[in-house]
Amino acid sequence: MLTILFKHYWLENKRSPGFYRNLAVTIFMGLIALYFVALFVLLGFMLPGMLTEAVPDSSPVDLFHGGLLYTVIALLFFRYLMQPLSRINLQAYQVLPIKRRTLVNYLLLKPLLNPANYLTLCFVIPFAISGIYPVHGVAGAFRFILSVLPLILFNTLLAPLMKRQFNNLLTGMVILLVVAAVPALLEYFGILSLFSASRQLFGMMTSTSLLWMTAWLLPLCAFLLNRLFFARNYYPETFEKKKTWRQADTKRFTFMERFGKIGELISLEIKLVMRHKRTRSTLYTALLFLLYGLIFYTNPVYKESPGWLLFVAIFLTGTGMLIFGQWIINWDGSHFDFLMTRNIKTNTYIRANYFLLLALCILSFIATTPYFLFGTKIITIHVAAFLYNAGVNIHIYLYSASFNTKRLELSKGSSMNMQGVSYKNFIVMIPLLLVPILLVSLFSLFSASHIALVILSVLGLAGILFREPLLKISEKQFLNRKYALCTGYRNKE
Repeated sequence: MLTILFKHYWLENKRSPGFYRNLAVTIFMGLIALYFVALFVLLGFMLPGMLTEAVPDSSPVDLFHGGLLYTVIALLFFRYLMQPLSRINLQAYQVLPIKRRTLVNYLLLKPLLNPANYLTLCFVIPFAISGIYPVHGVAGAFRFILSVLPLILFNTLLAPLMKRQFNNLLTGMVILLVVAAVPALLEYFGILSLFSASRQLFGMMTSTSLLWMTAWLLPLCAFLLNRLFFARNYYPETFEKKKTWRQADTKRFTFMERFGKIGELISLEIKLVMRHKRTRSTLYTALLFLLYGLIFYTNPVYKESPGWLLFVAIFLTGTGMLIFGQWIINWDGSHFDFLMTRNIKTNTYIRANYFLLLALCILSFIATTPYFLFGTKIITIHVAAFLYNAGVNIHIYLYSASFNTKRLELSKGSSMNMQGVSYKNFIVMIPLLLVPILLVSLFSLFSASHIALVILSVLGLAGILFREPLLKISEKQFLNRKYALCTGYRNKE
C-alpha cells in the first residue's frame, strides 16, 4: 500500500499543470544541487589537511568527532526552518479501506526518501575515506558512516515533529537557540564540555565493533514520537485548538489608516505576511540572514575583496526587501481578480507596494547597524548598498514583478518551497546583485573601489529623488501586463 501512495504522489506531481512549466527551474536547481554535491565532496577530502593545518596539536578525527553534536544541533535548526512538512489529502483516503497506520507511515517515510536530506553524506563519506580510514582502517570508516547516518535520519524525523508540535515557527526557533546556547555557554566558561563528550562518544563508536548500533536508537525514538503525535492528532480539527494564537493576527493595523488608501493596502499586505505560513516562516528566516555578515566580516580573506563585501552589504541592508520583493504583486494572485474589481487606482496599488518594500529596506538597514563596529569601511559600504537598494533595486522589483504570471500559493508549504518561482526570479537577480558587484570589482582593479561606491550611492539617491517618474514607468508596465497577470493567476499549479 505504501508503494501505491508514493505512486499517487508521483502521478499527482507529474500531472499537475505546473510540472512542465517548472521544468526549467527544476533543471536549474538540479545543477545548483550538483554544484554543492561536488563542493561537499571536495571539502570532505580536504578537511583532514585543513584541520591539521589549523590545529596541528590535535587529531583531525578527534576534532571532527568533537564537533559532531554541535553540528547535529545546527543542522536540526536548519532543517526546522527549511524542511517542508509532508502532506497528504487525508479526507480522500479516509473513505477508502486503508489503515490509519499506513497513512501515518507514508507521511513519516516520505522525507526519508528525499535525496536532498542525504546531502551531508557527500561530505561525510569523503572524510571517512581521507580522515578515518588512515587511522581506523576500512572497518572504522564504515562504523563512522553508520554512526553518522542515524543522526541524519534523526534530524529528518525530529524537525517536522517539532513543526507540528509547536505549530509556531518562532517558538521552536527559540527552543533550539536555547538548546544550542546552553552547552555553548557551559563550554565557554569551562563548566561542562560537550565537545569532549562528543569526541569520546563518537570516538568509541568508530573504534568499537558494535557500539555504533546504539546511535540507531535515536531515529527509532523520533519515529515512535511521530507515531504518538499522529495517534493524538490524526484528524485535522484537532489542530484548531492549537491555532488560537493566530487570533492576534486579525487585529487591525489602525495606525496605517492615517495614510489613506495606501496605508490600508500596506496594512492588508502586512496581514497577508503574518497570516500565512509561507510568508511568516520566510520572515523568521530573513531575521536569521541578518547574521550572514558575521561569516564574511570576521574572515580576513574577504576583507580585501570589495566585491564580496558589497554583495554581503546589499544582501544585509535589503534582506527583507530582497526576499519579499520577488513575491511582490504575485503574492496577491489568489485574490488578484477581486483587487482589480475594487475602486483602487493603479498608482495607489504600485505606491503601496513601493512603500512596503522601502519600509522593509529601512528596517533591514537599521537592524544591521551593529556591523558598523567593524569600522568605517563597512559603514561606507553599507550606506552605499542601502541607497542602491532603496533607489534602484526596489524599482527593478516593481517593474519586473508584472512579468511573473505564476500564482503564488501562500498556504502551501513554507521555506524552500519553489512553487510560484520561475526562471524570471533568477534573471532579475542580475541587475540586483551582479551589476553592482562587477562595477565595484572592476574599479577595485585600479584601487578605486570608492569611486564605484560613490556611483552606486548617486544612482540610489537619484532613484529616491526621482521616484515619482520611475513609479510612473512601473505603473505603465503594470497596466500593460494587468490582463496577462489576471490570466496567469487564475491557473493553479
